Amino acid sequence: MEVQGKVKMVGETQTFGSNGFRKREIVVTTDEQYPQHIMVEFIQDKCDLLNNFQIGQDVKISINLRGREWVNPQGETKYFNSIQGWRIENLQAAAPSAPAPMPPADAFEPATDFKEEDHDDLPF
Repeated sequence: MEVQGKVKMVGETQTFGSNGFRKREIVVTTDEQYPQHIMVEFIQDKCDLLNNFQIGQDVKISINLRGREWVNPQGETKYFNSIQGWRIENLQAAAPSAPAPMPPADAFEPATDFKEEDHDDLPF
């Protein structure tokens, strides 16, 4: 799945617990009739992918939806969802470039090293 939009916020890397779990968040505003502010988290080594992105850039983020179940001390079951990013692309850099123009036909010299009898060797 993918989320596309303009970067609204890039958070700092947060570290949790003694195991060094890292998380970094980015908020992207979608470009649609009712724009949505989507928070995507990048974890562990993926946090560094956000280093080169600034507020205002148009991006495309490849995401995975994650869900988990938690039972609180009172025995009630709660469910939580998160959106985890694993790739981010700058859409301005991804704009296709124009193909190189073809040289004019008169820039090529006509062939002069052929023999007339070679033209009739085609099998059809």
